[in-house]
Amino acid sequence: MLMLKGARCETAKCPIQRQWRNFPPGQHNWRRGRGSEYRLRLREKQKVKRFYGIYEKQFMKYFRQAERQKGNTGAALLGLLERRLDNVVHKLGFAPSRASARQLISHGHVYVNARPVSVGSYMVRVGDKLTIKPAEKSQKRVRACLEELGEPHLQNWLQLDMSKLEAQVIAMPTRDDVTIPVEEQLIVELCSQ
Repeated sequence: MLMLKGARCETAKCPIQRQWRNFPPGQHNWRRGRGSEYRLRLREKQKVKRFYGIYEKQFMKYFRQAERQKGNTGAALLGLLERRLDNVVHKLGFAPSRASARQLISHGHVYVNARPVSVGSYMVRVGDKLTIKPAEKSQKRVRACLEELGEPHLQNWLQLDMSKLEAQVIAMPTRDDVTIPVEEQLIVELCSQ
């Protein structure tokens, strides 16, 4: 395809190179203010929900569970979300995304402690062993994903044996293990109202 520019592109009004447009699109772009305090808190909550792929009802269930735990509620909330089986499968490199990890789990390809688990929201505990179904199709799919990913960057609370496609949870996840840039205190302030 030829990228020929018209005569208008010789002026400052070129539609291809719009340097003159350093503001958001739309007719009323100047009305987009800083936003309220509520907006900032809601934005943090939505960010976490979308990152882990959960709905509002599930999120509030996890929040209430984190409130009952001792210590920092925000860190406890993120720790609970990190312990979800779909998140763990993704972090191990068995699936390229959390959505595909949920599909892998729901189709019965993942075993926890030698038993098939088909629920992506299953909470892993310290000492749980995760394995892939011994069927050739399951093993092949996960090996292909691991090869595409290369050497997975494991966190210190997970241990992986790539030759056997086995993993083990050796500790509880901490706040430092959460890779998403989020201010959990804003979420706690929003949800505890």
